[in-house]
Amino acid sequence: MDIKEITREYLDKELTICGWVKNHRKQSNLGFIALGDGTCLKTLQVVYDKDINDFEEIQKIHIGSSIEVTGILKESLGAGQDIELVASKITLLGDCPEDYPIQPKRHTREFLRSVAYLRPRSNLFNAVFRVRSTAAQAIHEYFRLHNYVYVHTPLITTADCEGSDQMFKITTLDFNNLPKKDGKVDMSEDLFGKAAFITGSGQLHGETYAHAYKKIYTFGPTFRTENSNTKTHANEFWMIEPEICFCDLEKLMDIEEEFLKYIVKYVLTNCSDEIEFFDKFVEQGLKEKLKKILSSNFVRIDHKDVVDILKKAPNKWEFEPDYNEDIAKEHERYITEYFNGPVFIKNWPKDIKAYYMKLNPDNKTVAAVDLEVPGAGELMGGSQREEDYDKLLARMKEFNIDYKEIEWYLNLRKYGTTIHSGFGMGFERLIMYLTGIDNIRDVISYPRTPGSCEY
Repeated sequence: MDIKEITREYLDKELTICGWVKNHRKQSNLGFIALGDGTCLKTLQVVYDKDINDFEEIQKIHIGSSIEVTGILKESLGAGQDIELVASKITLLGDCPEDYPIQPKRHTREFLRSVAYLRPRSNLFNAVFRVRSTAAQAIHEYFRLHNYVYVHTPLITTADCEGSDQMFKITTLDFNNLPKKDGKVDMSEDLFGKAAFITGSGQLHGETYAHAYKKIYTFGPTFRTENSNTKTHANEFWMIEPEICFCDLEKLMDIEEEFLKYIVKYVLTNCSDEIEFFDKFVEQGLKEKLKKILSSNFVRIDHKDVVDILKKAPNKWEFEPDYNEDIAKEHERYITEYFNGPVFIKNWPKDIKAYYMKLNPDNKTVAAVDLEVPGAGELMGGSQREEDYDKLLARMKEFNIDYKEIEWYLNLRKYGTTIHSGFGMGFERLIMYLTGIDNIRDVISYPRTPGSCEY
């Protein structure tokens, strides 16, 4: 039986539980084991006394060992729990040495990263990765309820969406004996006959399927070569990328707001113990922050107007706000505090955004939008896609994109094009927001960051 399923309705009934010893307190005639099985954050107290078979051997069981316990569920007379399992039989399944790293004490997150293969057994990471699982379920459930088709776009690609300088190159060529042509590596000799990359986004392929199904989403790993050691960047991460036909920028913002509120509500409902834990030990006020999102009206404001506000602010900025530039972390923080809630910043300068974004009538801005949330900054980025063939082609030429390599993407604008939009959300950024964890390395099972590719 799973510990998560045990309630007072099982009082006075015999149960058999398997799990791992989280703590073991021993007295001369008595013992108490905190048993966890991973199905919930809580442990079950197991009580045994000297009358049990192999009492002395049971007292030698170490923290971290796996055991099977059979006993009667009883009301607890001690503090800290309502019910406990009075054991009639305890069987050691897998022993654990005394130097087991995850002892019942506070460990730093840096230390736990050094034993990443064990850290899910700690309370903190047990909670983090359960929230990650639940949030993924919420994402799939939202899209299922709204008639989206889940599309698996390729991880190996020749399509340049984010810029090939940000994408990992893959090859089967022998680095010690590279074929050359005109002084350059001859990629025609490689497996695919051309340069290939590990994807940085599934967007371009996603758009092709959106024009068959109306609404699709991708949800999978993506890769970037950024040599960045910040708390919010990793070289491998997961992305959620919906693409929606017959949808302009205003409708896209409606969807983004509804989508985020659905996930937050789902996690609050299904991970209440974990949220309480984070609220107490990670970010005080987290629960109220998340609840506030559900009742917030997300502000919508142009990039130009945001810069106006920033320039009038009494703050001394490290990076001076500029009408033609991106906004910095300090600006994101200020603007969410200014409006006391989430903010959609829309209609960005065209020169700092991607070529596929819809050019606005002013010919200076594109119909792009970033969602900024209190405490986390940018959580989603999206845009209305350029549906005009000639305008998209002109933009590709401006950005020196080899449009012949992705002619199929251009052709979407010839074959029954639509007004269409989409957004991307980094899954790890979402988990950081939901848990209060401030480092992306602590919401990914095995983080891949510059200089770090362990396990």
